Amino acid sequence: MAARLLALSVDAHDPAAQARFWGRLLERRVDGSVVRPGDGPDFELRFVAGATEKTQANWIHFHLTSAAPGDQHRTIERALGLGATHLDVGQTPDEGHVVLADPEGNELCVIEAGNRFLADTSFLGELACDGTRGVGLFWSEALGWPLNWDQDEETSIQSPLGGAKVSWGGPPVAPKTGRRMRFEVAASESELERLVVLGAAWLGDGLLADPDGNEFAVSPP
Repeated sequence: MAARLLALSVDAHDPAAQARFWGRLLERRVDGSVVRPGDGPDFELRFVAGATEKTQANWIHFHLTSAAPGDQHRTIERALGLGATHLDVGQTPDEGHVVLADPEGNELCVIEAGNRFLADTSFLGELACDGTRGVGLFWSEALGWPLNWDQDEETSIQSPLGGAKVSWGGPPVAPKTGRRMRFEVAASESELERLVVLGAAWLGDGLLADPDGNEFAVSPP
């Protein structure tokens, strides 16, 4: 039995406020500091106290989709009204996506309508991760999610039931300093052993590290 992705956990200075922002932006139910999944197989967003000063871009950022012309502008305006800000990461004027930061500086891109890669996803279309091809292959095997992209060291996976994709951009991979985000998965004892065989490292106290050294939390199914 494969491990199951439960949540993306995000360190925050004000977890409840961050959950309110993301709940309203994604139009999902919020319980305290947790944004519940929408319809379908998507995971939770869990905001936890303990954020440190942000000194570099997160190793994961969010891609929000636009189903039709005009949706991108409406999403941007809603995000700005909730407390997001525009963010300059060196994008050029001819790029179709718009980069924003949430109230605590976490990066998100609002993707233009007509993007084929995200056409079969949810509104939260993608977690775009900094990572190697090897770690994409690891998570494909760990979660039982097929690869839907594997070219030029870039990989992407998606649940067979649909929902958001999880993608890795390939090298170069930035140093692991001040990381705010981690996956939370459910796995049985036998599955834990399989994760180690696949390349995870056991760190203790319910934490493992994937082949790129990213910590992720494991709880019983």
